[in-house]
Amino acid sequence: MSETTHKPIRVMLVDDHAMVRRGLATFLMVFEDPLTSAGQALQLVGEAESGEDAIQRCAEFLPDVILMDMVMPGMDGASTTRIIRQKFPQVQILALTSFKEADLIKNALEAGAIGYLLKNVSADELARAIRAAHSGRATLSPEAAQSMVETANQPPTAGLDLTDRERTVLSLMVEGLNNTQIAGKLTVSPSTVKSHVSNILSKLGVASRTEAVSLALRQGLVS
Repeated sequence: MSETTHKPIRVMLVDDHAMVRRGLATFLMVFEDPLTSAGQALQLVGEAESGEDAIQRCAEFLPDVILMDMVMPGMDGASTTRIIRQKFPQVQILALTSFKEADLIKNALEAGAIGYLLKNVSADELARAIRAAHSGRATLSPEAAQSMVETANQPPTAGLDLTDRERTVLSLMVEGLNNTQIAGKLTVSPSTVKSHVSNILSKLGVASRTEAVSLALRQGLVS
């Protein structure tokens, strides 16, 4: 084997819960002997209890891979990941969290995380994910992958394609104004307002002004 193969993968833990860090540290100690595990050894080089602490300690320890909690007081995991990836692009970051919401997953990956795992992951799976991250290969937990697929398959939220003028007309509809009153308020012709209302109903997928107003209030389309 080459010297690179024998060189351990330097791992840093970022989590605001001391018990979680302690458990992960114990896991890394079990897997740090290359003679007793497949692939490169894993070596714990540092811990951090917050995003701000993680950025400072990353400069100090220069880890190869960081196990990053996503939900922490102060600076969250995605923000921390983004800053570390900008400052230390050679460091790979694995999101390791208890949450599988699609928004969290999307934010983590967009921030530069190379993988997203849940904390119920097995020791062997985590070891494989760390080694994969070190090699530049992504790992996504089955639960996270399922969440992303379900989100991708959801129909787009109604009203996102409304123009600024259509939103203004919709706001006035919510206030109870009719087409003539809206035309007077916006200094346009009633026929122009009628065209806007028709477009609004079409884009919202509703058949009446009442349905449009109800949908706008339910989904917060207007302030």
